[in-house]
Amino acid sequence: MVEAVLLDLFSLPANLQNIQGLLCNILETTEKCSSDPAPFIYAMCCQRQGDERNSEQESFLPVLRDIQSLKGRLEVVHASTTSAALYSIKQRLDEKDLSIVKVILPSLRTDLMKVYIDHLFTPVYQFEFEHLQVASGCKNLQIAECQNEEQAFPTQDVALIRSEIQMYLESLPSLKGELTILRSSLIPGDIFIHGFTTRTGGISYIPTLSSCNLFSSSKRRDPQIVVKENLRRLANAAGFDPETFHRIKTDHGNAVYVMGKTEPDSYDGIVTNQKGVTIAAPGADCIPVLFADPVRKACGAAHSGWKGTLLGVSMATVNAMVSEYGCNVNDILVVLGPSVGPCCYNLPHESAEEFHRIDPKCVRLFGSARPYVDIRKATRVLLENGGILPENIQDDSGTDQNQNVTFCTACHPEKFYSHFRDGNNFGTQIGFISIKD
Repeated sequence: MVEAVLLDLFSLPANLQNIQGLLCNILETTEKCSSDPAPFIYAMCCQRQGDERNSEQESFLPVLRDIQSLKGRLEVVHASTTSAALYSIKQRLDEKDLSIVKVILPSLRTDLMKVYIDHLFTPVYQFEFEHLQVASGCKNLQIAECQNEEQAFPTQDVALIRSEIQMYLESLPSLKGELTILRSSLIPGDIFIHGFTTRTGGISYIPTLSSCNLFSSSKRRDPQIVVKENLRRLANAAGFDPETFHRIKTDHGNAVYVMGKTEPDSYDGIVTNQKGVTIAAPGADCIPVLFADPVRKACGAAHSGWKGTLLGVSMATVNAMVSEYGCNVNDILVVLGPSVGPCCYNLPHESAEEFHRIDPKCVRLFGSARPYVDIRKATRVLLENGGILPENIQDDSGTDQNQNVTFCTACHPEKFYSHFRDGNNFGTQIGFISIKD
């Protein structure tokens, strides 16, 4: 069932006769072919100041407004670019949690529109296309079913569209305040760039993803190009190059990628000694763990959820730094970033037992059906057992000092994303580190 209709008027001839009747016919046909309730209808048209094309299409606006007053589910969106119009419509779809969309447009715009949609939407949305065909003399319009014939769109045109979208996204204001980076005093700033992000200062607008979401997937509504813009803003604030940025491909395991070697399909640890390369671990309850060796000038990052913690991903990252770069375990500094704390996080008893075997202090209310688990404490114990000096591990929750970086993500909705708190449509923050040039 179609939930929304997008009517693309960007290239519609402005000299069409009886435009009101034609548009009304389109809307009535759409409603008749739809299930109850009728779909929301969004008509997008051009608005460029001082542009001849705009002055022509301005003639549409009174007609569209008249129709809008009669059709409560019709909304007119006029913007200077297709990017701006589509992104505005996307916001309206997301506000209503709509995902099945019919696009009615002139046939010459179809391939173009598909490129825009590929960049601005994710597989959460389903699109179907129908053609507007202008009859001879521009006296009538017909709607024809669009044949799904994939044609190669010129590479240079795709690049231009991508550039237009990027320029538009760069112009958007930051949401939820300024971009904030949490830094550890344990990692020397003269050698490394590092930090942990919060949820503020990006452009992601969906409530559970707002605003500096740094991960896109086929199951979320935040497209990759929006995440890329959030990353660009982070890189500008932190001082690293977003083009040499590498994010872990999580699998909740203990595999470690050594940069410069063949990259695995998935891994939860990454290490490098290359200057100017930024590596990062995601987290939205799982611990983003950063590693720095100021002596050998090497660094690492790990994504440590409860499964990865039990599998020893943090020590696997340490071991990779030792074997690949000759690091001394006594020189490696480890910082545990924002993650869910034992105040909020519980697991089935069977899983909690495995943490209890690491150290009984890792589990609270052990006799209950779902004990509370401290994955940070377990990580510290495993690191110390592996030879990392206790004073070289920063975990603010363990030292009982004023919080610096190791906040509980579930306890601070204004600062952090949390899968445990927000459910499946959650955002992602990261811990990142690089060696200065």
